[in-house]
This record gives sequence, structure tokens and C-alpha cells, in this order.
Amino acid sequence: MNAPASGVRLPWQDVPEQIRQAVEARLGAPVADAVTQSGGFSPGAAVRLRLGDGRRAFVKAAGPEPNPFTADIYRSEARIAAALPAGVPAPRLLASFDSEGWVALLFEDVDGRPPVDPWRADELDRVLDSLTRLAEELAPSPIAAPPAEERFGEQFQGWRRLVEARETGADDLAGLDPWAVRHLDALAETEARWTHAIAGDSLVHGDIRADNLLLTAGGVMVVDWPWAFVGAGWFDLLGMLPSVRMQGGPPSEEVFTAHPVGREADPGAVTTVLTAVTGYFLRQSRQPDPPGLPTLRAFQGAQGETALEWLRVRTGWA
Repeated sequence: MNAPASGVRLPWQDVPEQIRQAVEARLGAPVADAVTQSGGFSPGAAVRLRLGDGRRAFVKAAGPEPNPFTADIYRSEARIAAALPAGVPAPRLLASFDSEGWVALLFEDVDGRPPVDPWRADELDRVLDSLTRLAEELAPSPIAAPPAEERFGEQFQGWRRLVEARETGADDLAGLDPWAVRHLDALAETEARWTHAIAGDSLVHGDIRADNLLLTAGGVMVVDWPWAFVGAGWFDLLGMLPSVRMQGGPPSEEVFTAHPVGREADPGAVTTVLTAVTGYFLRQSRQPDPPGLPTLRAFQGAQGETALEWLRVRTGWA
């Protein structure tokens, strides 16, 4: 199952006038042209701008509606982006501001494009090579960032919440893979150990997928850093592979075990964290659509299916 990594973006002309004027003031020129970028799930604006003096910039802006959490996610991204060292392959943050419940981030515009869907082998190789370099450069973390437990403590409880829902009758588990139903209690027990398994001192992006990558003439740029945390350096590889498989890539276990970062990871820790990631995707896919994010649950469900395929391989459970 493949699901598009795109949501419903706010057009630039629908951003409040005072926010657009504040963007122009910080960029030092009026906006001549604005092109909405469709990748990603935020209901805010994501726009490539051409300014009246010929310069370019990329702007993200979100207010309190329709999703009240988006602005806080952008605030987190602004803090991380402002702290990233110059050597990290990420767009440079030019400015950010809060105004009347709105948050705007102004980045340098990157001349690049996301990997094609389905994945091509040569583009996947480029991205995998970039993850090797990223893991090397970001250990130990060059900036202060939250620990993994703070970032994902509320999220990586999917199997345990499904057990609870089964016991209370809130979820009859209809449609859940029979293998997962059969092993639900064991999966919940394994998931509970994820905080120890993910321990490490690396700066981890935390949400690498094709729509958060830009292929450029000089390499690969990694965008959208709001979920960055300090933990195991192999997490970005693990977290990316279910989406790669979903979008036509090779089996996740094959890629992970052949990759330098994957080969160095503790196998038991990897299986534990993969269990938590899989439970998160599958449990979230069974929840109602969040406000302003009508495509997110299908995308999470599709990643959950491929993550479960990988988890069955790693556990060896019948």
C-alpha cells in the first residue's frame, strides 16, 4: 500500500495580511511570486517565494486553526533550526517570528527536489550515503535537544494502548493484522523497553522520509527538524525504512543490515524500537483524522503495514 505524503496546504494569499507583510519586512523585499509546496502534512502554508529583487526564500507559516498543535511544532522547529551548525545539510534559517498566534519560519530556498516515488535505486543510495555521514557528524550531538523519551514518550505506547482498548472494549481490533492480534501482549511488553533501547548521544532528525529530503546537485538536504532529539544514531535509518518500503523500495531488513549504521546497531535494541515505531503507526491509523490533516492516518497506516512486515522478520515469531 502506498499513500501520498501530502496534506492540504494553506495558500499564501490566505495567510493574514499582517503576517505576509512581516515576512516581506524581514526578507527586505516584496513578494513577487509564491508557489505552494504540497509535500508534508502540516495544514499551514509552505511556500517558495520569489522576491521583487530576484532573491528567493522558503516560508512556513501556521496559525491556531485548523490544527492547534501546528504552531507549537513550528516553534520547536525554529529552535532546532536556529541551533544547527553550518555543516549540517539542512536549509539555513533566516528568521522566525510569533505574531497574534501565528508562527512563521523563513529559510533559504534550496534548489532541489524530493526523491521520486516510487524510489529509484540510485536516489536511495544517495540518501543512504547521506545518512552515514549525518550519523558520523551528529555524534555526539552538537546542540542541546530533548531526549527521546521527551519527544516520543506519549507516542510510543501504541501496542499498550491497543491492549487497554481491547480490555475495555473500546477497540475490537477489527482489521488489525492477525499476527499482531495474536502477539499483542508480547508486542506491548517489548514496546515498554523502548526508552532504554534508544539511548545514545547523537542528534537524531526523528522524521526522515522522502518528503523531508531534497536531492541537490551537491548532495542531500534534510528539512523539517521539529522532532529532533538526542538518542541512538541508527534511529533515522530505522525510522525512514518503512516509508521507503511503502514507496516501492527494497525490504527494510535487507537495507538496514547492509548499511554501516545498521550493522553497528545492537540487534535487540533495534527490534525493541522497531516494535514501538510499528505500534505507533498502527494504533494512530485507527484514530480519527486530526483537524486539518485528512491524509495523515492513511499514510501512517501504510507505514504501519510495512513496519509490521519488517517486525515479523526481526522477531521470527510464527
